[in-house]
Amino acid sequence: MPGLRGYLTALAVLGVIAAGAVLVQADGLATLLTGGGVSVALFVAVGTRLLLVVAHGLLTNHFAASAQAALRRRLLDATGDPGVTAARITQGVDTTSTYLTGYLPAMVLSVVVPIAALARLFTADLASALIVTATVPLIPLFGALIGAHTKARTQWTLLTRLGGHFLDVVRGLPTLKLFGRAQAQTRIVREMADAHADATIRTLKVAFLSALVLELVATLSIALVAVPIGFRLLSGSMTAHTAMLVLVLAPEAYLPLRAAGAKFHAAAEGLAALKEILSAPTVIRRSGTQTRRLGPPEVVFDRVSVHYGETCALSEVDLTIHPGEHLALAGPSGSGKSTLLAVLLGFVEPTSGRVLVDGVDLRALDHSSWLHDIAWLSQRPTLFRGTLLENTGGRRVDDIVTDLPDGYATQIGELGAGLSAGQRQRVGLARALSRTEAGLVLLDEPTARLDAGTEATVLAGARELLPGRTAVLVAHRPALAALASRTVVLNHGVTV
Repeated sequence: MPGLRGYLTALAVLGVIAAGAVLVQADGLATLLTGGGVSVALFVAVGTRLLLVVAHGLLTNHFAASAQAALRRRLLDATGDPGVTAARITQGVDTTSTYLTGYLPAMVLSVVVPIAALARLFTADLASALIVTATVPLIPLFGALIGAHTKARTQWTLLTRLGGHFLDVVRGLPTLKLFGRAQAQTRIVREMADAHADATIRTLKVAFLSALVLELVATLSIALVAVPIGFRLLSGSMTAHTAMLVLVLAPEAYLPLRAAGAKFHAAAEGLAALKEILSAPTVIRRSGTQTRRLGPPEVVFDRVSVHYGETCALSEVDLTIHPGEHLALAGPSGSGKSTLLAVLLGFVEPTSGRVLVDGVDLRALDHSSWLHDIAWLSQRPTLFRGTLLENTGGRRVDDIVTDLPDGYATQIGELGAGLSAGQRQRVGLARALSRTEAGLVLLDEPTARLDAGTEATVLAGARELLPGRTAVLVAHRPALAALASRTVVLNHGVTV
């Protein structure tokens, strides 16, 4: 994440200053409570800690605001499911606030302040320092044991799944109503919402339990320090100043750890959302300047791998597509076919390996001119608000016009609102056919979810589009695969 290193450095500096103020304040309070009077150093320490609270709040809020704005900008370029992306942009980004402004600063303080407090305790009283040293690790230990049962990641996964499914249901509501499946989807959405609510309740239970355990461990640990001090004071083996210093300083060693533990569960969901956001595939903004010759290109995938976080979408794919060749990609859903097209489009950066176009690394090509050289038809063509003619790129689609009241002047809503799935696919095909200068054709299952008649129309348009061009077809149906001269099967991101 941009700026994270500088943010942690600033937190560490504030933590060191806070640790120094804690030590000075402890000495000043010990002196005051043993009859030594109020010192200037005590006032300075208290004032410094107050100023640090203000500076800490300004720093964390400023970084969180800038980081969340950057995360939203990143998600606007995301290439994944729109419903999941919408959930990430709204609630997902918001949940990162507790992690960035609460848990991270508390973790920095939990490292710096206890070390400083222990160092001062070793110079003041060895026995008390050893007790604190032995008991301080119990807080993160018990916190880790309880935290192992947290369901924050499951909770966030359920939320994103709910958002994505809900968007799909809204988009397909007319079709669901037509086939009498609206009530069934209502039940599924309700079940997913209930599952998310149950996961939230389970997480809250664990959070309350861990807070109770951490407070109990810290209280007992302080008691182990305080009780021997009382006996030693009675026996005269410890001075009052040293006793008060230890009693004031010991809780400061536990306090940052308790604060970090208390914020852990509130921040766990934010951390899970942050990891998903940072691993989400996005459109790559390239700065290449080279252009290629016109005509069908040769495309070479040289040991190309793509990882989305911990998920491997492509694994060292070696593939050569000769100029003018029509290649079909087959394989089960999730095998990496669409990811391979996204890499070829330049929307996804390979984790390793490279793609060569006529011997030139794709990253060196000017991205705009490369996209201008591609005719791309996806499962769901992206249509824009405007007239039918504007969305087809000037290409005539007379079979659609006959069903529309205003012909080519018919206004289309965002994402093709007002058109059926088959009509949207025909508009997308017409737009691809209008790219007469394109040397590369990419078809990503364009006949999916189409009836037989519309499929035949799309296939006829594809046959018109392919001659004289290099083509990559993602095909599940035999009719589309039959247009290819060669078929390559992908399985779990590997060519077989």
